[in-house]
Amino acid sequence: MAPAKHLYVHVPFCARKCSYCDFAIAVRRTIPVKEYLDSLSAELELRLRGTPLSSLGTIYLGGGTPSKLGPDGVTQLLDMIRGAAGVELEATAEITMEANPEDATPAAAAAWIAAGVNRLSLGVQSFDARTLAWMHRTHEAEAARRATDAARTAGFDDISLDLIFALPRDLERNWAADLAKALRLQPDHLSLYGLTVEPGTPLGKWTARGDVVEAPEEIYTTEFLLGRKTLMSAGFEHYEVSNFARSAKRSRHNSAYWRRVPYLGIGPSAHSFDGASRRWNEREYEAWKTRALKGEDPVAGSEQLTAENEAAEVVYLGLRTAEGLTTVAADHPAVDEWVKKHWASLDRGRLVLLAEGWLRLDSLAAALTVARSR
Repeated sequence: MAPAKHLYVHVPFCARKCSYCDFAIAVRRTIPVKEYLDSLSAELELRLRGTPLSSLGTIYLGGGTPSKLGPDGVTQLLDMIRGAAGVELEATAEITMEANPEDATPAAAAAWIAAGVNRLSLGVQSFDARTLAWMHRTHEAEAARRATDAARTAGFDDISLDLIFALPRDLERNWAADLAKALRLQPDHLSLYGLTVEPGTPLGKWTARGDVVEAPEEIYTTEFLLGRKTLMSAGFEHYEVSNFARSAKRSRHNSAYWRRVPYLGIGPSAHSFDGASRRWNEREYEAWKTRALKGEDPVAGSEQLTAENEAAEVVYLGLRTAEGLTTVAADHPAVDEWVKKHWASLDRGRLVLLAEGWLRLDSLAAALTVARSR
């Protein structure tokens, strides 16, 4: 098993649950920073007994809302990781933190830079006030500009913005206007995610009752293609189905996932991969915390990947990136048809999905996996 070169830290805390959110979060009026960091430190110590993190290339603080830890909490978290026995960071390690726009004040951004964060991912989602209220977001439309200005002033030269598309028609959200406003902030990276309705979320309940009608497939298609065209015309590389980057600004951490590189995850619901198996932690904060503080392994489950699992992952993850997938003989009957339909390109045995192909990613990956299994 190869050593992990990438570390994911799940920070579950949020001020409010977004209407579409199905992530493992813990809504808290007051964030229990010390309790969380003590629990995290206990788990990290346990994990490092079997998985030393030498030459660690990336750290990703995700959530939830890592910025809810406050500047001091983020500093303490990163100091704890650096100080742990068996952890050694590369000099050029990418350290990403997700943040809500309202948390990115000038003082906070300066503290994050001082703590070592060098890549900031802002959960903007939209610039439309009505849409933000419907999403249960805690920031108002102008907060994204203030957050980006504060981050640039503090010294961030790698800023990513998240936007959500394919919203219900009733919201009358102007997707083209949101894209234009995002570009005016001159981000280095953009992630565009189509809205999905998950059971158990507020949105899932609204949809089940008929209060909300999900956007039809044609809106998803139109807005995905408009987003791609707009960002590529502005000089962004479409390097993964949902992600766009300026030159040399790809997310190194997320790219490691798509290359199936081993990584370690700590915190509630965090997943880890050692090259042959996956494991995942207790999803709920209280259960994870209780076990970690007792010195117990807070793992909730694991799976050893079969040859079939691995083959399916190689296909799916390869097709979702701009690097594509090296074809084998069994692929060509299906692949030739995709090329004719302009869903994919094939160059010297390398298969890369085009825009229309990425819209069919799940079905194409499944078809190719079946073809390879015959």
